[in-house]
Amino acid sequence: MFSRKCVVLFFLIVGLTAGAQQTAEKFLLETKYLLYLPDGYDSDTSRKWPMVIFLHGAGEAGDDLNKVKKNGLPKLVESGKKYPFILVSPQAPPATGWQTEVLKPMLESLKKRLRADPDRIYLTGLSMGGFGTWNLAEKYPDDFAAIAPICGGGDSSQVWKLRYTPVWCFHGAKDNDVLPRASQEMVDALRRYSSNVKFTLYPDANHNSWDTTYNNDSLYIWLLAQKRYRFAEKTLNPSLLQSYTGDYINAKKDTVRIQYKEGKIFVLPPNESFEVKASAENRFFWDPNSTQEIVFNKNNKGKVVGFTAFGNSRDEFFKVRGKK
Repeated sequence: MFSRKCVVLFFLIVGLTAGAQQTAEKFLLETKYLLYLPDGYDSDTSRKWPMVIFLHGAGEAGDDLNKVKKNGLPKLVESGKKYPFILVSPQAPPATGWQTEVLKPMLESLKKRLRADPDRIYLTGLSMGGFGTWNLAEKYPDDFAAIAPICGGGDSSQVWKLRYTPVWCFHGAKDNDVLPRASQEMVDALRRYSSNVKFTLYPDANHNSWDTTYNNDSLYIWLLAQKRYRFAEKTLNPSLLQSYTGDYINAKKDTVRIQYKEGKIFVLPPNESFEVKASAENRFFWDPNSTQEIVFNKNNKGKVVGFTAFGNSRDEFFKVRGKK
């Protein structure tokens, strides 16, 4: 049986759709942010500038953009501090936290609107913003030249995606709001894949470890020295390349063939084929704008036993013996 509410809704739908025409529309995600432009930005219109994205803590979320000036980089800019980079400080809506599906479109819009150097975009944040920094960088590792999360944490199982992203992490040893092990676990996990990770643990600091961090010019010197990682192609001996050829299979029974042809290596998953280029003796990439790659693994006798595919996920493939 229809309720009165259902009957009203039914007639509303019929009335609105009868004879209706469709028009092309857009749904826009609105993100408010504070924008700081460095001295010289307006006068030198040919220059590309480094850009820092700052993510605030939970206390600054809401609808009042002035709240973002309470801590961190926006607070220092408000007090008169000048920086040699573009600073973008978005505000998270109340009770949502930092959402990557909102921050990513904002970042792409900023790249188009501002004269930002795409190889020198940096990400930092404190507390909730520290978590947001880890999370956004893990989701989109190819966007950032370096990150500096403060008193945050994240998903240590995904931190391998940051193996080419320089990281400087900060935390207070006496932090009872976000325990220091949240940062320590991320750093320890990342160090299994990267040597370009630093961790500063302030022995006497509590949750507020950001004032000391953002007042230290060493952070900015380090940040601005980093550039987004790019693979460089390396020429390898043909016999080495040929040692990688063969059939490979993973735990899900997906099969991939590696083929050597005319001095090049091709990957042949089902129904497609693409060339990969060497960045090291056992590492191969296919897109210079991405850190996705395959890494061949050898046993202690030097024989190729498989490869690891680093893409949106990390997948292990094992060589099928007796096949070329």
